[in-house]
Amino acid sequence: MHIERWSRGRVHYGWIVVGVTFLTLLAAAGIRSTPGVLMIPLEREFGWTRATVSFAVSVNIFLYGLSGPFVAGLMDRLGIRRVMVTSLALVATGVGLTTLMTASWQLALLWGVVVGLGTGTMAMVLGAMVANRWFTERRGFVLGLLTASSATGQLLFLPVLASMVVHLGWRSAVLLTAGVGLVVLPLVAVLMRDDPRDIGLLPFGEPADAPAMPRPPRAAATAPLVGLALGLRSRDFWLLAGSFFICGLSTNGLIGTHLIPASMEHGISEVTAASLLACIGVLDIVGTTVSGWLSDRWDNRYLLCWYYGLRGLSLLFLPYAFGSAYLGLAAFAVFYGLDWVATVPPTARLAADTFGRENVGTMFGWIAAFHQLGAATAAYGGGLLRTWLGDYQVTFISAGLACLVAAGLVLRIGQASRAVPARSVEVAGA
Repeated sequence: MHIERWSRGRVHYGWIVVGVTFLTLLAAAGIRSTPGVLMIPLEREFGWTRATVSFAVSVNIFLYGLSGPFVAGLMDRLGIRRVMVTSLALVATGVGLTTLMTASWQLALLWGVVVGLGTGTMAMVLGAMVANRWFTERRGFVLGLLTASSATGQLLFLPVLASMVVHLGWRSAVLLTAGVGLVVLPLVAVLMRDDPRDIGLLPFGEPADAPAMPRPPRAAATAPLVGLALGLRSRDFWLLAGSFFICGLSTNGLIGTHLIPASMEHGISEVTAASLLACIGVLDIVGTTVSGWLSDRWDNRYLLCWYYGLRGLSLLFLPYAFGSAYLGLAAFAVFYGLDWVATVPPTARLAADTFGRENVGTMFGWIAAFHQLGAATAAYGGGLLRTWLGDYQVTFISAGLACLVAAGLVLRIGQASRAVPARSVEVAGA
């Protein structure tokens, strides 16, 4: 494969990297969407409670997020491609072994720890690093496109997985997702590249006379912790991390984990509920891609305010949508789906503007870790409240109110800022 010849072709090689990254994130999203369709089948086969299954999912989500800033440092040291290949192999192995489990601790170990850590390298941090390394122009659009890959994976996999669970059993669905990871692995090994300078290119849209963006420090084993310490002294970091905590709490942790079982409890079939979640994914592809385009042009704080406000109102409506048959759920899917993860491009853009493009991997990694901490809280908390109260109404309404709080928080980003200087993380980690 003559990468050097490709790099000087009419299409900038950054778009090839974006395509490979998109497929990788799509596969990871398909793997991570699987617990939603497995929750009730696992309860039926093993007699586990909703809280027990939700605990394994919450461990997965928490480690998925916590690994982000450390993975950014690992990718700086070892290279993006090498880490992605290793992680795909780890995830496929962990997912495949879940078909042999017989106890709940094995679910927590395999799906929670192994798959959580493995998919942590194929998260929002990867998209942010690729967009900022390979693109000067259209960074927001690229990040929006890569973020939308999670919705695309959900769209492609959920209805198929739900149908396989119903007709062939849950193990067949698990083996399918493991196989997808193995299919993507050789594409990453052959086509992925770490940095445009490795093949003699500038980032897309970078002027030839522009000063080179500093390379990340390869010897910075403690850079993630140093970056966190510096970020904690920044008011804007807390606003970004706090609002993103609520983002995670109200998306993959809550809806991604509990919408399908909640729908089934209202008489909706598993395949139909999965299709509803997939429809949310379709709308999110549009919403997130447009959000990336808008983040290059509009004030990102106002975009986030609009997204969180719309999401909060949608979640407040959801408990009542179940009682109005499919029309109410369709309305929820439209208004909620358009900003499922539309918050990612403007949040990443604000993080890059605040902390510097060369530091976005580590700093956005920590902000994304708060997102996944919120998601883990909702995944386990939603299952726990369902076990205690018998339904999800309090959970959905609480998440909606939290989104309205986030809509107010994001407007204060950049006001009386005490942001970390752009080179602080780099110097501290060097």
